[in-house]
Amino acid sequence: MPPSDSHTPRRKKKGLTSSTASNETDAVATDPKTSAQHPAFPLASFLWPARKSTSQWVILPLVLMVVGLFRWVTGFWGYSGFNTPPMHGDFEAQRHWMEITLHLPTSQWYFHDLQYWGLDYPPLTAYHSWVLGKIGSIINPAWFALDSSRGFEDQLLKVYMRATVLVSEYLVYAPAAIILNRKFARLQGVNKWESSIALVAILMQPSTILIDHGHFQYNTVMLGFVLASLSSMLASRYLWGSVFLVAALCFKQMALYYAPPVFAFLLGVCLLSSVQLQRLLAIAMVTLISFGVMYAPFLIGALYDSRRNISPTLELNLTSFPPLISFVLTSLDQKAWYFPPLLQLAQSTHRIFPFTRGLFEDKVANVWCALNTVHKLYVYPMPMVQRVSLLATFTSILPACMIISLFPRRELLPWALASSAWGFFLFSFQVHEKSVLLPLLPTTILLGGDRGLGPETRAWIGWANMLGVWTLFPLLKRDELRVPYFVLSIFWAYLLGLPPTSLSLYTRRYPGDASLSTIFKIVHLGFYAAMVVWHVLEAFVPTPEGKPDLWVVLNVVIGAAGFGICFVWCTWQLILRSGVMEDYFGFRIRMESGKKKT
Repeated sequence: MPPSDSHTPRRKKKGLTSSTASNETDAVATDPKTSAQHPAFPLASFLWPARKSTSQWVILPLVLMVVGLFRWVTGFWGYSGFNTPPMHGDFEAQRHWMEITLHLPTSQWYFHDLQYWGLDYPPLTAYHSWVLGKIGSIINPAWFALDSSRGFEDQLLKVYMRATVLVSEYLVYAPAAIILNRKFARLQGVNKWESSIALVAILMQPSTILIDHGHFQYNTVMLGFVLASLSSMLASRYLWGSVFLVAALCFKQMALYYAPPVFAFLLGVCLLSSVQLQRLLAIAMVTLISFGVMYAPFLIGALYDSRRNISPTLELNLTSFPPLISFVLTSLDQKAWYFPPLLQLAQSTHRIFPFTRGLFEDKVANVWCALNTVHKLYVYPMPMVQRVSLLATFTSILPACMIISLFPRRELLPWALASSAWGFFLFSFQVHEKSVLLPLLPTTILLGGDRGLGPETRAWIGWANMLGVWTLFPLLKRDELRVPYFVLSIFWAYLLGLPPTSLSLYTRRYPGDASLSTIFKIVHLGFYAAMVVWHVLEAFVPTPEGKPDLWVVLNVVIGAAGFGICFVWCTWQLILRSGVMEDYFGFRIRMESGKKKT
C-alpha cells in the first residue's frame, strides 16, 4: 500500500528555531566592534521593519503593489514591432492570435495565413488568446476585427494589452511564486523574514519584467504553471504537480526544459526506496488525462467543424508538405471521422516544433550561435545538425536527471530544474534569446532556500541574472527599452548588493567558507567588467565597416561563456548536495581500509 499523498499542515512556531536563527545571518551583518546588527544588503534594509513580527498579510499586499507598479511603468515604453510594418513584432503576433481565435473556427487556427504570424504555440495559449479577444472585443470590436485590424496600434489597445499581461501574471505567476517560496523556505528551515526578502528578489527579477511587460509576451503564465508544479512536488502532491506541468507544456512548449528532471524525480520517488507501481500508474494516468482535457476543446471543435463541412485551408498546390502532414494526408482515409482531429494534431505539432526554422533565431547567447561566429554551421546538412543538437542536449541534461532519480529529495528539485534548463538553453534546437527566462527562473528561486541569501549563493544567482538581462539588451534596444533596462537591472543589482552598484560581496571578509573563492571572484568581476566595457563600446564606438553586428556578436560570445559557467555551477552544486560524492569517496575509503587489513 503506497503512502498517502495527503499533506499534514505544519504547526505554527512562536519563535525562530535554531536552524532559522542560524540562517538569519545571511541577511543580517554584525559590526565586529560594537556587535550591533544591521542589514547585510539594501533589500534587507527595506524589509528591516518587518523583521520581528509583522504579519505576512501586511507585507504581501505591499510587495505586490510595489512590484506591480514597476511592471506597469515598464509598459509605458516601447514594445516589439511598434511602427515597423509589415510584420510588426510580438505585440502584433499576440494581438493577431486573439483575432483569429475569436473569428475563425478551431479547425483553421493552425492553418490560417501562416506567413503572417501563424499560431505556433499549444492550444492553451490559443484558449487564453480567445478569452482575451472576447473581453477586448466588448470594449472595441475594431481591435480584433478579422484581417482589417492587422497592425492596429491604438493607444487604448496598448493599455488593454498591457493590462492583460499584468492580470494574467497576477492570476497565475504571482500566487504560484508566493506559495512556492513559502514551501521551499519551510522545507529548508528559512525564517519568514528572509523568505519575504527572497520573494521580492524573485518578483523583481529584471529579465522577466522587461520581456513580458516591455517587449511584450505572456511567459509568466507558463512560468507560473511551472512554479505551481514545483510547489506541488515540494508538498509531495505529485498528481497536482503533473497537472500543472502539463498546463505549462500546453501553454508554451519551452516548458519542456523542465520536463526531463521532473520525470526522473517522479520515477525515483515511485521506484527507488520502494516500488510503488500504483502511484506511478496514477501519475501516468493523470498526465494523459490532463493532456486530453487540454486538447479536447480543440479536437472536438475540429470534429464539429467537419460536420459543418468546414475544413482547414490546405494549400494543395504545394509540391511537398512537412513529413508529418504528408503522412496523415497520404496514409489515412480523408473521409474517415478520425481524419480531422488527426490532421489538427499533426499540423499543431508541426507548428509547435518548427524544426525547419533553423538551429537558433536571431543572436542568442548559446553554444551554437557562439560557434557560428567562428565557423558557419549552415554548411552542414540540417538533419545532421539536428541530431548533433539532440545528442548534446541529452548529454547536458543527463547528470541532473540521473542525480534527481537516484536521490529523489524534494530540496534538490530546483537545482535539477536549473541544471536541465541551462543545458537546454545552451545546446537545444531553435532557441530564442528570450528563452533565457527558463533557466533564470529556477536559479533565482534558490534565493529562498538554505543559505540562498548568503554571500556565495547570492553572488552566483545575482551574477547569472545580471548576465542574463545583459544578453537581452540588443533585443530590448530595438524595442526602445533602454531606460527600463538600465533602471530595472541596476536597481535589482542595488537591492541585492551586486556590482556595479556594490563590490561588498567580493571584497568583504565573511566568516567561515561563506564567501566566494578567489578564482570565482576574479571570474565574476571579469564578466561584470566586460559587460560595462561592452556597454561603453556599444554606445560610443561605431562598428568597423563591413561588421555591423560586431558588438552583438561579442555579446553572444561573452554571454554563452558565462551561461556555460552557470550550467556547470548548478550541476556541480546538485551533485554536491545530493551526497553522491560523499557516498563514492566513503566507499573508496572503506575499500582501501579493507584491503590494508587483509
